[in-house]
Amino acid sequence: MACNRLNGKIILLIAIIAFCGKGSAIQEDNTHTDIFEPSFHTLKIEKEGDFMSPPIISLGSNEKIIISFDEIAEDNRYLSARLIHCNSDWLPSKLIESEYLQGFNTVDIDDFAYSTNTFIHYVNYRLEIPSEGFAPTVSGNYLVQIYDRDAPEEILLQARFRIVEEKVGVTGEVSTRTDRGVNDRWQQLSLKINTEGFDVGNPYQDLKVIVTQNNRESTSKEFQTPMRISGAQLIYEHLPELIFSASNEYRRFEMTSVLFPGMGVDSVKYGESNYHIWVKPDFPRLDSNYEYDRTQHGRYLIKEYNATDSSIGADYVTVHFFLDTPELQDMNIYLDGEVTHDRYDTRNLLNYNGEKGGYELTVPLKQGAYNYQYVAKRKEGEKKTGESTESIIEGDKYETDNEYNVYVYSHRPGDRFDSLIGYATITLR
Repeated sequence: MACNRLNGKIILLIAIIAFCGKGSAIQEDNTHTDIFEPSFHTLKIEKEGDFMSPPIISLGSNEKIIISFDEIAEDNRYLSARLIHCNSDWLPSKLIESEYLQGFNTVDIDDFAYSTNTFIHYVNYRLEIPSEGFAPTVSGNYLVQIYDRDAPEEILLQARFRIVEEKVGVTGEVSTRTDRGVNDRWQQLSLKINTEGFDVGNPYQDLKVIVTQNNRESTSKEFQTPMRISGAQLIYEHLPELIFSASNEYRRFEMTSVLFPGMGVDSVKYGESNYHIWVKPDFPRLDSNYEYDRTQHGRYLIKEYNATDSSIGADYVTVHFFLDTPELQDMNIYLDGEVTHDRYDTRNLLNYNGEKGGYELTVPLKQGAYNYQYVAKRKEGEKKTGESTESIIEGDKYETDNEYNVYVYSHRPGDRFDSLIGYATITLR
């Protein structure tokens, strides 16, 4: 029995290695939230107590960013973390550590716990920011890097978050009426920035506005020049950068229990060392009618229905996805959602199975409720023609209840970093 369980763990670890890939090849020139060491999994960055918020807190408040993750292992590692202050483009700013951080730029991650009553053993780690002796002192973008204390130059995983000092007010609307004429696939934003009480300098040069859809950095758009100014109001409207492909509501499934199939799950089966679940077969939605569904805007929630603490009571399950569609010769199909950290590589690439007539992917995931989509990307070397093909599987439905995150940065002549001075979340409904 013990031997079978060990063999099963080895099999799951091989799957995790295949899913996570080799760290050294991914780290180069990468400032995205990502995992570089195959044994780590389920990297989650949240504002404490607010699951639906993007990872952003207010400077000088009591709010905290919580970073949690697991390592599939029998024992804990001695891990540490450091912070890098970044500009709006996520490249390091010119500030030195003492200018953006109170205390030393290293903190030991001593908050960890072992999994309980799980088939797959893991160690769950938790890091709070700010914490005693590890407190950012300026606004902007931050990258936290996590490493083994014995090898500080080898980054095991890293995560992005933001700190805002609310000096300007941000409001806006999302409309399905766009400047592209008759519309069935676009959404357009209009924004107002209230600068009353704050000297913005030159509003045509010293401010930068960045908008993302559903907290996906790959959808990020930026612009500087307002359409017009009315008193203290900077008005951004009828700008091409404010038009987004509408995408579609996220698909979702739940596996909070392995005793029965949850929502969106076709079947559950125990095999070798852990449970497997098969998500109900998916089909393209490009030509289907829009169907409203209240989703988590791509997020996932760790949950085991019977656990007192799901962070250590939820088990790792082998999840099987299947997309029933003919092969797209010049396209790669990827699983997308918060769980993939906005990346498109071999870890979330679906493979086409000619015998089954569709694309499939097998990944180890921790029990919980997941949102996901399928994103199409042209294969390397294929020519890009016409409109974006990302939504060739999901379709773009103008009615989709998207979430738009708006960030306002200030950088005056002589400044050595981009300060984040305003933020808002805007939804269609």
